[in-house]
Amino acid sequence: MIKDITLGQYFPGESVIHRLDPRIKIILTLLYITALFMIKNFTGYIIFAAFTFEMIYISTVPVKYVFKGLKPLVFIIIFTAFINIFMTGGRPLFSIGPLLATYEGLNMAILMTLRLLFLIIGTSLLTFTTSPISLTDGIEKLLNPFRRIGVPAHELAMMMTIALRFIPTLLEETDKIMKAQMARGADFESGNLLKRAKGLVPLLVPLFISAFRRADDLAIAMESRCYRGGDQRTRMKQLKLHNRDYIAIGLVIGLMIILFLVRGLKY
Repeated sequence: MIKDITLGQYFPGESVIHRLDPRIKIILTLLYITALFMIKNFTGYIIFAAFTFEMIYISTVPVKYVFKGLKPLVFIIIFTAFINIFMTGGRPLFSIGPLLATYEGLNMAILMTLRLLFLIIGTSLLTFTTSPISLTDGIEKLLNPFRRIGVPAHELAMMMTIALRFIPTLLEETDKIMKAQMARGADFESGNLLKRAKGLVPLLVPLFISAFRRADDLAIAMESRCYRGGDQRTRMKQLKLHNRDYIAIGLVIGLMIILFLVRGLKY
C-alpha cells in the first residue's frame, strides 16, 4: 500500500506539459480545481473526463501510474459515497436496517466520487510533470508580490517543496522499516484497531529518528553550499512565458466556459 502513494513523485519527460512554465502549471491547477467544482451534472463530468484523459495522454505519464495513487484513498472515497447515499433525503431506493438510501443520494454519491477521483488525478499531474526545483521557482515567483507585506516568499516555497519532495523518501523509508520489523516478528495487520495502533510504535520511533537525521543532513548540505535564503539570489535558467503557456491557459479557460454553459442541463 505504501508503494502505491505517488504524491510528490516526479515522472521525467519531454512532453508539452512538462515544458510548460511552472507558474502557469500552478495557476492552471487552481483553475482546474475551480472548473471541477463548477460541474453539477453528468454531462459536465463527461466533458471534464475527456479533457483530463487527454492531458494525461499528452503528458506521456502512464495511466497505470496515475491511477496507482488512488489506491491508498479507496477507503475515503467509499466512505464519502456511503455518507452521500444514506444521508441525502429524497425518494427511497432501498434500506439497510435504519439506513435509507435514496435516488438523490445515489446521484450525489456518484458525482462526489467522480469529483474526488478527478481532483486527485488532475492535481497529481502537477507533481508528475514538474521537477522539485521548477516547482520551487514557480511558487516563489507567484508569492513574490506578497513580499511587500512581509511574506517570506522564498522560504515558504522552499519549505513546501522540500516537504512535498520528502514524501516519497519517507514512504520508502517506512516500507524498509516495516519489512525489517516484520522480519523480526512484528505484526501490523492482525488484531483490533487499538492493537494495530500499538504495533505502530516500533515503526514510528525509527521513522522519526530517520526523518530528523535526513533533515539535519539536508541543513548541513545547504550550509556547506553557502545557502543564504532568497535575498539577491540568482538563477541559471530564468522563467519565461512561451506561446504554449498562453495556449494552455486558453484551453483551460475554454473548458471552464463550456462547463458553465452546460451547468443548466438536467443530466
